[in-house]
Amino acid sequence: MVEPTVLLQVAEGTATITLNRPDKLNAFNEAMHRELAQALDRIEADAAIRAVLLTGAGRGFCAGQDLGDRMVGEGDAPPDLGATLDRLYNPLIRRVCRLERPVVCAVNGVAAGAGANLAFSCDIVLAARSAQFIEPFCRLGLVPDAGGTYVLPRLVGSARARGLALLGEPLAAEQAEAWGLIWRAVDDDRLIDEASALACHLATQATVGLGLIKRALLASATNSLDDQLDLERDLQRAAGRTEDYREGVAAFVEKRRPTFRGR
Repeated sequence: MVEPTVLLQVAEGTATITLNRPDKLNAFNEAMHRELAQALDRIEADAAIRAVLLTGAGRGFCAGQDLGDRMVGEGDAPPDLGATLDRLYNPLIRRVCRLERPVVCAVNGVAAGAGANLAFSCDIVLAARSAQFIEPFCRLGLVPDAGGTYVLPRLVGSARARGLALLGEPLAAEQAEAWGLIWRAVDDDRLIDEASALACHLATQATVGLGLIKRALLASATNSLDDQLDLERDLQRAAGRTEDYREGVAAFVEKRRPTFRGR
């Protein structure tokens, strides 16, 4: 029996996705892309899933592309790596960023290349203190992909983004936290417990509103002030019509904890 490259567990409104090629540090191959897309299909189709936790099996989160699986071209022809991005990585990053449920990422061990950039595309990133983030593309004569050149300067500024991309040196989890690249570095033995608790908390919150927050923050990177104000108006109008908003106001007035239903 072939071991699945992606594991999906759903419980109490939270979907846990585990990259499952531990012998390859969960490096991406075609099968992993396909199975991860299938997991996201299920999540998108199930309104009862209100938060997502993404992590990796074994001693690493994701080492990026499995170079043994990458096409090298036919004969003397060079490979079309742009086609690989169009077909596999770019749709994945778009789906994670635009998924209207919060995505928590628990980085255990190394997150390199597309693996690091997949983590950075998630909404809240926790990393084990032993974890490292690496942008190794420069060592292969390549360009950071999977959104790397988009997200890095926005998270850490131009100078640090250039250093990470041009030098390819490992960045420790605690330094990544200090730079604002991730939400928090936690003790290794607490990583999954803390990430799971955070995802479970988010699964009890106002799901529609959280999705609208994601949409607004993503758009803010390229919008003008006027465009963003107009978007906030439109999204706030939609949020104000949800059952969760009515429940939130009622709970505030009645001085009790709200019971959101994600509607």
